[in-house]
Amino acid sequence: MSTMHDLIVIGGGINGATTALFAARGGMDVAVIDRGPLCREASGVNAGTLTMQMTRVALIPYALRAHHMWATAREWLGHDVGVVVCDGLSLAFTEQEAELLAFRAGKRREAGAPITLITGQQALQIEPGLSDKALLAGHCRVDGYANAYLTGLAFRTALLDAGVTLTENNPATDILQTSSGFEVVTKQGPLRAKRVVIAGGVWIEEMMGWLGIDLPIKTLVNQLAVTERIPTAMRTVVGIANGLLSLKQYPHGTVVIGGGWQGSGSREGGTCSLLPERLVGNIRLACHAVPALKDARLARAWTGFEAETRDALPAVGPVPGIHNAYVIGSIHSGYTSGPYLAKLLADQILGREPDLPLFPIDRLLKPEPLAQG
Repeated sequence: MSTMHDLIVIGGGINGATTALFAARGGMDVAVIDRGPLCREASGVNAGTLTMQMTRVALIPYALRAHHMWATAREWLGHDVGVVVCDGLSLAFTEQEAELLAFRAGKRREAGAPITLITGQQALQIEPGLSDKALLAGHCRVDGYANAYLTGLAFRTALLDAGVTLTENNPATDILQTSSGFEVVTKQGPLRAKRVVIAGGVWIEEMMGWLGIDLPIKTLVNQLAVTERIPTAMRTVVGIANGLLSLKQYPHGTVVIGGGWQGSGSREGGTCSLLPERLVGNIRLACHAVPALKDARLARAWTGFEAETRDALPAVGPVPGIHNAYVIGSIHSGYTSGPYLAKLLADQILGREPDLPLFPIDRLLKPEPLAQG
């Protein structure tokens, strides 16, 4: 009979890996299962942006604490993940965008984000490479980005150092409830544990179905692109008021262009592809915001899945009606907030009181139909 772990985490992205790490450091025997290499799905193909200006208002307190975790990753993760902490700017080029920016910045500021509104000319003083056409900008000193590839390598080393059993390239296909906990069926054979965490990104809906829970998860297919190395064009993270742009230049000179322009694909097939006309639109917007990018050459472009719940707020907490089963995922701008939310979930699993409330999924489940007769 296989080993009985204290906890199995299904999904080795930022959410699952962080939950597993803190649970293991809290004394649990933990195993992590992933359908591919660690942190190479959504957590490996995103732009690594750490920003308050694209974070949902309800998540601002969590994002601020998570940003501090990213900034001190070497201390708690034990390894460098290429984090750069810098200023962030969100630009408005039209009166309509300016109105939207002012409203959203005000709400986020009320929630604790240190965002101030400045003129386009003031934004140019902070970031000289910007277009001079901006009417208004949101300025936040708590911003930055991490290197998604280095993050995966760092989590792998940290998890192994903490004694976590890693099972990669091994898709889970079912979860069975047993008298002693759970048996997770995988391609390489079953694993057993007293507790289970479902952290499977866009595949959370299917995994919850194994437990008889109907949790609808929307699948987004985000497009990103990176340029060849160019001279320094920007030192801040740059976005736009409507959220359709995210720009940052890495220290070695490449510029990552993102912002949620959608590609095509589905989680059922497990594949996604670029839509060239939308990629071109994203690049044109980037060049409009930072004119020096017009001289850059595109090195490559790619797509990646992102999960979202019905209300665009996270699914983090216990699975209703199933003792010792938990879920974490569907966190908008999840790279920013993920580590802190996962730490909170680990605290609850370890029997500690989380510092901030979780986001239980009861609100997202369909009510049971009333019995007839």
